Parts: sequence; structure tokens; C-alpha cells
Amino acid sequence: DPSAQFAKANQEYAAGDFKAAIEDYEELVRSGQDTPNLFYNLGNAYFRQNNFGRAILDYERALALEPHHPEAQANLRVARDEAHALELMPNRWERGFAVGNENQYALTAAVAFWIGLFSIAIFIFARGRSRSAVALSILSLSIFGITVFATYELSHGKNGPGLAIVTGDNVEARLATADNANRVLTLPAGSEIQIVSQRGDWIYVALPNNLRGWMPTKSAEQVRL
Repeated sequence: DPSAQFAKANQEYAAGDFKAAIEDYEELVRSGQDTPNLFYNLGNAYFRQNNFGRAILDYERALALEPHHPEAQANLRVARDEAHALELMPNRWERGFAVGNENQYALTAAVAFWIGLFSIAIFIFARGRSRSAVALSILSLSIFGITVFATYELSHGKNGPGLAIVTGDNVEARLATADNANRVLTLPAGSEIQIVSQRGDWIYVALPNNLRGWMPTKSAEQVRL
């Protein structure tokens, strides 16, 4: 029973048995449970063990499901400060559209599209050509265009599907897929990266400071499961 196991993990956390709590929370994740509070609690347990990389990963996963989760936002800031983690910078469009998430914009786009079509149908088939129908169709299709653009920008921006968190300590990003290749950047645990492609045991990533490089696949995990 997932509810019983979640309650058990919470009791273990409250008793200070963070290792047992992590095991139970992780088992819930592996079983397909993916609620914001599960990842938030898991992040807290890792934080209490000073595993800031995994704490940040789970806070990010909580926020991917619930972008305005206030406790996850606050604890993420604290964990980043503790780890000195590096962040990817959103572009100006992402900052402008940060009031919503991809799903909200996609839903708004769908609603606006159908309202626009309905308004056009009224204008075409109604006996009296309604100016209000024209105005509503223009407004709806304008909203549709803006929200489609917002959905695209957010899905391809820093919080898109390729977002990953460095879980190892002081991971080296390199110019090539070799441990002796020149170093591009040293990444503290919890730093954000964007996975661009993969080659064997290496991933090619976009890094903070507008850099790019290769990292071992095992050194980072994607936020979206």
C-alpha cells in the first residue's frame, strides 16, 4: 500500500532514520509514484544526510510536477547555497513565461483554439455578421499563438526534457569523451546541465556560463523521469 509506505517513511524521517526513510521513498518512486510531496520529502532526507546533489535533484523533480511548491522552492535555494551549485540561466522568453508551466499553456492554447474556431463559425453562418464574433476570434487565435509559443519555449528551455542535475561531487566536464581530455568546467554536486546527446558512457551537455562539454553519463540524472 503506497499510502502506508509513505506514512512509514515519514515516521522514519521524523525519528531521524534518514537512511531507512530514503530507502522507502525511493522504493515508492521505483513503483511509479511521482507526487510532488514524495520528491520533496525525499529531497529533505537526502539534505539531512548532506547529499546535496540528490537533494537538489528531488526538489527539482517536485517543482517539475508543481512549479509553485513553496517549500520545495525555499529548500532548493538553501541546498544550492550549501552545495555552491551552478545554475543554467533561462532566456528572456522563459523568464517572461515563468508564471505558468508547459501543461497550463498547452491547455490554454487548446481552449483558445476551439473558442476561436467557434467564433469563426458563428461569423460565417450567423445571419447577422457579428463584430463581437470577429473580435473574439481574433483575441482567441492571438492567445492561441502566444500560448503555443510559450509552450515551445518552456519545453525547449532550461527546464525542458533534457534538464539534468549533477549528482557526483566536483564532476569534470571535458572537451572529448576521455578522462584525460582537457577540462571545460568543474561542476559541484547539484549543478544544472542540459543533456544534448549521448555517446556510449558519455553525455554531451550544455553547461552553465554558456559552455558545452562531455561528462560521464553516471555523473548526472535527468529531472524528468
